[in-house]
Amino acid sequence: TTSKPVADVLLAREGGIATVTLSNPDKLNAIDAAMWRRLAAVMAEVAADGSLRAVVIRGEGSAFAAGGDLEEFRDQRATVDRALAYHEKVGAALEAVAASPHPTVALIQGPCVGGGLEIACACDLRLAGESARFGAPIHKLGFSMYPDELAGLLRIAGPAVAKEILLEGRLLSAREAYDKGLISRVVADEGLEAELAATLKRIAAGAPLVARWHKQWIDRLLENRPLSDEE
Repeated sequence: TTSKPVADVLLAREGGIATVTLSNPDKLNAIDAAMWRRLAAVMAEVAADGSLRAVVIRGEGSAFAAGGDLEEFRDQRATVDRALAYHEKVGAALEAVAASPHPTVALIQGPCVGGGLEIACACDLRLAGESARFGAPIHKLGFSMYPDELAGLLRIAGPAVAKEILLEGRLLSAREAYDKGLISRVVADEGLEAELAATLKRIAAGAPLVARWHKQWIDRLLENRPLSDEE
């Protein structure tokens, strides 16, 4: 008998690039609670590695991530306390992605939905193949996207697009997502790896410390915090 694949978040390093892979292939890389905890831990490990120039976040196979694991999701939200604990895990993982000192690139094909969309929005750049689909049909489940999770979508998409995604619950094509400013670039699926390589080459051509400064300054300007070079 063949053993069932274990849901996990995988980490590989090569030539100054870390690749973080969301892996739950039986469920289009749907993210369960253990994967959220693992993502936070992996991103903390990556953040501490000063040799890196960039981080790629992708899904295993032909999907980025089809949201949360719904079987587990309903169980995790059985009580208010359990729901809060679950969403604290999600929020911590998203914050770890957003706080990465290294430039982060989401490589997206297939479904990028719910929690997958939240992870993509926490990255600095989002490269998508034409097969990618984006959305968060959470309204069909009878509860809202939590504020810490909504913040990243709102920051990238703006209020009009965030409302369209959440109120209608429909999925956007890659081209439509690009037109609405949700993703950085869309290319043919067969050209996605080449576009990633070119993007990483451009990032690596810059000074790592300058990339870190630009990320910090943009965050502070968006939050109306004073600029400082102390960090």
